[in-house]
Amino acid sequence: MKIVLTGNPNCGKTTLFNALTGARQHIGNWPGVTVEKKEGTLKIKDDDVKVVDLPGIYSMSPYSIEEIIARNYILDENPDVIVNIVDASNIERNLYLTMQLLELNKPVIVALNMMDVAQKRGYKIDEKKLSKALGVPVIPIVATKKTGLDDLKETLYNHMQGKTVINKANIVYSKNIENEINNTIKKLETHNASLSNKYNSRWIAIKVLENDEKVMEALKEQKIDEVSAASDVVIEENDFDSMLAEERYVIINKILSKSVSRPKLEQLTTSDKIDKVLTNRILGIPIFAGLMFLVFYVTFNIGNIFLDKIDIFFNETISGAVRAVLEDLNVAGWLQSLIVDGVIGGVGGVLTFLPNIALLFFFISILESSGYMARVAFIMDKFMRKIGLSGKAFLPMVMGFGCNVPAIMSTRTLENEKDRLLAILINPFMSCGARLPVYVLFTSVFFKENESIVIFSLYILGIIIAILVGLIFKKTLFKGESAPFVMELPPYRIPSVKGVLLNVWEKAKGYIVKAGTVIFAASIIIWFILGYNFSGATEITNSIGASIGKFIAPIFKPLGFGSWQATLSLITGISAKEIVISNMAIVYGLGEGVAEAAIEGNAGVLAVTLKEAFNQVAAYAFMVFVLLYTPCIAVIGTIKKETNSWKWTAFSVIYQFLVAWVVALLVYQVGSLIFL
Repeated sequence: MKIVLTGNPNCGKTTLFNALTGARQHIGNWPGVTVEKKEGTLKIKDDDVKVVDLPGIYSMSPYSIEEIIARNYILDENPDVIVNIVDASNIERNLYLTMQLLELNKPVIVALNMMDVAQKRGYKIDEKKLSKALGVPVIPIVATKKTGLDDLKETLYNHMQGKTVINKANIVYSKNIENEINNTIKKLETHNASLSNKYNSRWIAIKVLENDEKVMEALKEQKIDEVSAASDVVIEENDFDSMLAEERYVIINKILSKSVSRPKLEQLTTSDKIDKVLTNRILGIPIFAGLMFLVFYVTFNIGNIFLDKIDIFFNETISGAVRAVLEDLNVAGWLQSLIVDGVIGGVGGVLTFLPNIALLFFFISILESSGYMARVAFIMDKFMRKIGLSGKAFLPMVMGFGCNVPAIMSTRTLENEKDRLLAILINPFMSCGARLPVYVLFTSVFFKENESIVIFSLYILGIIIAILVGLIFKKTLFKGESAPFVMELPPYRIPSVKGVLLNVWEKAKGYIVKAGTVIFAASIIIWFILGYNFSGATEITNSIGASIGKFIAPIFKPLGFGSWQATLSLITGISAKEIVISNMAIVYGLGEGVAEAAIEGNAGVLAVTLKEAFNQVAAYAFMVFVLLYTPCIAVIGTIKKETNSWKWTAFSVIYQFLVAWVVALLVYQVGSLIFL
């Protein structure tokens, strides 16, 4: 059995999905596209049921790519049950999608979520009357507290056993519209359209009258062009789509008048009161900046507590034990070096910073789950308009603080193709979690008393550069009006502990998997090119890697870090930004001491070595370059998939490198004049 969860954005879909499936879920992409999908398994009695969490959708007449995918899945994958999550505190607008789902004549269950919020606002909902009026089961739930989930599972089980029919809906519109629908059904039957056999004929007729692009293309493929639109008598001065929308809301209000008691006077909700401060046109941005600074401050100070312990675990406990075993087995010295210095030193050097990464994901997940991030888009709309984008485009930028790959994927929520392409091109300037280990190490060595301020300045710099580049592109490459800003502002909620932890686990697992695959392979390659040349084993200064670094190093000399070691670290960082740190540990012959240097500042072999290679200004310029230069291979691949263009992908790679070089040059040259 296959269940799909669908509903408006911010209706609690993902919370319900996590509550139903727990840890028995996995993340993937829709076939042929890179929009993230979640699938999980729900245990009902003794049966395993597949649950799919669809992207949020406002109606079955979609605009953004994510909405199109959600609709296509409902139509084409033929789920056994559609669980429509409805926000009980915003029931009138949410039921618009419900009406369209009922027209499909497929099994539907309405999960009336956020009942606690609705009750606090003075709404009294009689779910039995609502269920009778809609013709489908209506189950009141509170997904965050897991209230009502047993009733939902029981309803699903009864449907599985064939005990209930869960769609008895009978939606009837005005006489004129019904005549047009019936006439269109007859025309479809006359042409014997096989499309009518695949979908509900009434639904197809409505979509024909709405001039739905997907349905009309399907009919044209069958060479059926004679199915006309609604008559002028019905349309009058409006189009059929608008008329039908009005009639749906008339029906919804009739249903609600009999099943829902609303407060006579709408009072300011807690969310409204909080918004008066957090979305204030004067205070909004300073509060956002302050919250982000607090996130980085706590991430840095708490995360560093664990660094030395993990470093000791990898570089003393594991390395020592493995080296001892290898020596007892008389393993060749080169193989010992590969395993201990290359693999354990490289991978361990990256995993050392896992606590910082996990903490950053934890705090960002809390901000997202609480409903605050939607407000950030609203706050930033005015500034984003200056570069020709709406505030909606700022959300993918904020997501980029975690990882640029899903952030670039999330640009699919933007309706305008030019807006989407611009958002993709500037997103890699957002400092992803993979760059954080570089900042942690360098700030601990060079900016011991001001780590949080320095790291925060890098994140702010990334936003500023993204906005400046966006402004230039909008004036040159992407001229034209951007799409209007329309976004649902969800009520503030206390984040679910389980939901936050599951989200953090998914992100941290991805980081660990990368360390065990990409970074593992890269560490071996780096170890090889630093230990060998074409004549065989050699000193590191005569190695293949050193030769590559020395050849390219002059490019970076004006930036203050023209050593072959720094150059090679940056080159390998294109495979994954975390490798910049593991490569430095290997390139300086330092499988050990990475976290020790980060914790003790001026102690540790790596810290001493870095201070010999960099001064403070050069160190900051190096971090600026890491922030802005060509993203990792995974991001480059995502840009190619999302733009479907090698031209834009190559442009992205080259222009980001040039921007990084110019900005780092300015930082070093101007900084040297002021501070050195």
